[in-house]
Amino acid sequence: MAVNLTPLHDRVIVKRIEEKESVRGGIIIPDSAKEKPMEGEIIAVGAGKREKGELIPLDVKPGDRVLFGKYSGTEIKIEDEELLILREEEILAKLSGAAKAARKKERSKEARKSK
Repeated sequence: MAVNLTPLHDRVIVKRIEEKESVRGGIIIPDSAKEKPMEGEIIAVGAGKREKGELIPLDVKPGDRVLFGKYSGTEIKIEDEELLILREEEILAKLSGAAKAARKKERSKEARKSK
């Protein structure tokens, strides 16, 4: 990303992680009918939230994988890249290393089945 984009306060910038698609039976689902993924990788974070004059840092950092609500955030497009700006409170969960590894293993099994 050539543009330096820094969110303010308690906001984060997230890049959606697209699920790998395997087509069975020759049916192709158009992009407009697909649900958008609710998982993403944090690209940038703001400085934190101010409460009672104190700066409270965010619990997430760039590189974290997170889950968020289906209709959360504001979608933006910068240099043909679709990003999402969310408040930290809109993030539902952080995916830990074990969860990432399990999902990766699951995807590789699906890929082998489709061959």
